[in-house]
Amino acid sequence: MKKIATFVLAGMFISACAQNTQNNTAEVATAEVENVTEAKTVDTPPTIVGVAAGNDAFSTLVAAVKAAGLVETLSGKGPFTVFAPTNDAFGKLPAGTVEGLLKPEAKGTLTAVLTYHVVAGKFEAAAVVDAIKKNNGKFEVKTVQGGTITLTLEGGNVMLTDATGAKSTVIIPDVAASNGVIHAIDSVVMPQ
Repeated sequence: MKKIATFVLAGMFISACAQNTQNNTAEVATAEVENVTEAKTVDTPPTIVGVAAGNDAFSTLVAAVKAAGLVETLSGKGPFTVFAPTNDAFGKLPAGTVEGLLKPEAKGTLTAVLTYHVVAGKFEAAAVVDAIKKNNGKFEVKTVQGGTITLTLEGGNVMLTDATGAKSTVIIPDVAASNGVIHAIDSVVMPQ
């Protein structure tokens, strides 16, 4: 009987140790998953809207995106390439243009202007330059708005020519976002 009691106690001890080991293993595994998740959160850039909202140079663009109701769209899966006008770019427009576009009754026009700056797909600067070179120095891209923008190279800079013939220069290429890429431009481009 003493042997049976010893055997039962030993079995209970082994079982308790095994359970404790499983609990510790589960706790370690959970901690490792949390650390990996936290690391991914730190390393993953925000969406296009998040990147723009985090940079004071794009405050006018962010206000316009909000007024047009495009926050959810540009925070979506994508990928998108956005030619993003800086505040200085919006400042080049005739006086009162930005204020007029931000009015509720101008939402359709504002949406058209903003989506004219967006191309479906992720096109980093190297791919854009390569496409321009492979197409005899000029590459047309279709925008989400439906119009086209012509991309060229001038003095090593990527230039955009809009539907009206006006030009804009990419001043900061390849700003990473989780759902695409942003290229900051120095002038607002306009659809017809």
